[in-house]
Amino acid sequence: MTVSRKNAENIASVLVEGMPYIRRFSNKKIVIKYGGAAMLKNELRQGFARDVALMKLVGMYPIVIHGGGPQIGAELERKNIETSFYEGYRVTNKATMTVVKKVLGKEINKEIVQLIKSFGGSAESLSWFNSDLIKASKLNEEELGLVGKVNSVKVSEITKLLKRNCIPIISPIGKDDKDNYLNINADLVAGKIASTLKAEKLILLTDVAGIKDEDGKFLSKITKRKAKQLIKSNVIKGGMSPKLYSSLDSIQKGTKSVTITDGRVPHAVLLEVLTDEGVGTLIS
Repeated sequence: MTVSRKNAENIASVLVEGMPYIRRFSNKKIVIKYGGAAMLKNELRQGFARDVALMKLVGMYPIVIHGGGPQIGAELERKNIETSFYEGYRVTNKATMTVVKKVLGKEINKEIVQLIKSFGGSAESLSWFNSDLIKASKLNEEELGLVGKVNSVKVSEITKLLKRNCIPIISPIGKDDKDNYLNINADLVAGKIASTLKAEKLILLTDVAGIKDEDGKFLSKITKRKAKQLIKSNVIKGGMSPKLYSSLDSIQKGTKSVTITDGRVPHAVLLEVLTDEGVGTLIS
């Protein structure tokens, strides 16, 4: 590939400006929740895998927890299985759980691993079929069925992969003490894993620019106190609620900072670790 002098200068400039950030996050754990539009558009999927492989190459320790709501919804529709939501969570019966296990644990997880490998990264799956990583319990049996919350994370399974210079790719499926598989919100799993690992940063990718205030104004940075005010005043609704709850809980229990950022922006993850401002809302 031929690179013009101007392009070469731009590349060199970016690398030089990125050096302080690379140094800052070198040997640090960065937990990324990957989902939404970033998983559906081919160019964004490719870009995400390339960016994560690059993070590992420059000395960071990325850990990916993925969702897959749209893909699960499409598979349920194809199988004529009715689905509904309650307070932002997908109501999950046995038939739905079978689809969740297939789509999250096999199809999506495998695709992410292979994409990262195609860009020179080393990645391995941690999912229900090869790991007991997540111990869970039912969130609300009456309304939600087989929907769970994280009780604990078997950190040794993650650190074992990190020591081998592998990027863990984790699907949000846990198991309770009765050996029931439970469907867990990926934001909650990411938050729990980040705090358990005392991660330097948690990045939650979403399909909006970030958090907005009461007047609809984008907030590039908020405190924990402000986040709690937004929840209490009912400004935060729908799918953003689990993200913000997860963020606050994760920071409270050991994660250094959390960013809720727009996964539709190309290279959103790199922008959050290689620039001061990033493109999302920083909670710290």
